[in-house]
Amino acid sequence: MIQFPAGNTGVQMGGWFNKEINSLSDLEGLRMRIPGLGGQVMEKLGVTVQVIPGGEIFQSLQTNAIDAAEWVGPYDDTKLDFQSVTDFYYFPGWWEPGPSLEAQFPVEAWDGLPEEYQAVIETAAKQANVDMMARYDALNPPALADIVDSGDVQILPFPDDVMRGAEEASFELFEENAAEDTDFRSVLDNWTAFRSGIRAWHSLAEASYQAYESQR
Repeated sequence: MIQFPAGNTGVQMGGWFNKEINSLSDLEGLRMRIPGLGGQVMEKLGVTVQVIPGGEIFQSLQTNAIDAAEWVGPYDDTKLDFQSVTDFYYFPGWWEPGPSLEAQFPVEAWDGLPEEYQAVIETAAKQANVDMMARYDALNPPALADIVDSGDVQILPFPDDVMRGAEEASFELFEENAAEDTDFRSVLDNWTAFRSGIRAWHSLAEASYQAYESQR
């Protein structure tokens, strides 16, 4: 496959909860809608994972069929009115710290396209990637302000032990998958190498700036 980044929401939120999470032990038995690798990690932490369609999340929260659900961020979440049926909004969405959408093509099909068509697709994907991130950066702040102003929901960070437990469980899961799948191992090794370098750079530049700004 060949793929081109074609959109990003930025760091997502950790989801809507009807139970307060004060420690890692509070996740035990929690019924949460969360798919994918994030859901597999949550299972390792004792969560009873539910994979239900987006259109059914509101009713499931409203009827207490589930205790929590993740979605995207303030703008998308308030469109589904989750704030009216939950008490807590947690952050960050550690399972989606920069979820990238992609345009994917089989290499053989891609190679068979005229160069002009390849250029059109690549340019369109790049434009979508820039526009989507800019749109979320513009729409999330006022949506978050509406949630804060309502006073009906507490916006809270996940406790440190939850974050540490999630990180440890994540890398356990990665290694389990890599041991069984050579393609997963290839991706994981490349990702790990890149992550090491980008963490050092972001800690020096972006994180330090944001830490200063957050104190103002």
